Amino acid sequence: MTESTPTTREPGTTSDGLAWGRRYAMVRPEHFRVDYAINPYMDLASQPDRRLAMVQWQRLVGRLLELGADVQVIEQRADAPDMVYAMNLGLALTDETGPRVALSHMRHRERRVESATAATWFAGAGFAPTVTGEDGVGAFLEAGDAFPVAGALVVGYGPRTEEQALKQLATDFDIEVRGFRITHPGMYHLDLAFCPLDEVTALVCPAAFDESSAAALLSLVPDAIVLSEDEALTFCANSVVVGRTVVMPACPGRVRRELEGRGFAVDLVDVSEFHKAGGSVRCLTNPLDILVGRDLEPVPGGGVLLA
Repeated sequence: MTESTPTTREPGTTSDGLAWGRRYAMVRPEHFRVDYAINPYMDLASQPDRRLAMVQWQRLVGRLLELGADVQVIEQRADAPDMVYAMNLGLALTDETGPRVALSHMRHRERRVESATAATWFAGAGFAPTVTGEDGVGAFLEAGDAFPVAGALVVGYGPRTEEQALKQLATDFDIEVRGFRITHPGMYHLDLAFCPLDEVTALVCPAAFDESSAAALLSLVPDAIVLSEDEALTFCANSVVVGRTVVMPACPGRVRRELEGRGFAVDLVDVSEFHKAGGSVRCLTNPLDILVGRDLEPVPGGGVLLA
């Protein structure tokens, strides 16, 4: 793979969107339900309608395919109701050695059974595995906390991912990792408060982070669309981008105007049944096409910067 510097552009101009996010893994929700409460959204007395959840998931898959994305489907374990949130199965990166995946080491023991099935699927898809920990021993890492931004891997840490995991990612993949501390109980993963849209634009909710992390993240994004806490809690940041189309579960009016003013198309897909367990569009999709040398700059030995 030829090394290259990530492309930048001036705010206010348009690009073709993100280079990655055209190939996804998703888990068919055959066994989706709420068996436990590990986040503020989960209530055992408010069960998702599994038939409707399947319909919503199929519509999301169909829309991604219509936009030109590829979707690879993983079958769900019967004993892993949260496995539908494929984003958290592992962080998939491809470098000069080939496809690799840092398998998630879940903070909550209820979700750790997902890793064994994920490891088998990723291996079958050609991804060589690494781990930051297993069975509650070692650093916790949940892949919904990580995105490539401006040549570095931006990682939220605190509620689900531990600081030590950032150091392991940096050295395992020879990349720069920038850490931002999450403090909001309802935005426990980075993908609930942050959504990169293209090389310079992202949705950012400062209320999800401590003060220094919020300021540092905003300084990293040249053209931030700043979300209020109320806007972010609609799950609007938990979206995916295919080209210039943002596939969203919800879009407050002001946010839509900001997006459309930058040349993005807003495509609403109802996945409200999945909100009952705390996840939305981004949580349901795991990008498989992030490249070191295009989306992430190679840094021999790696490096970690904490806000």
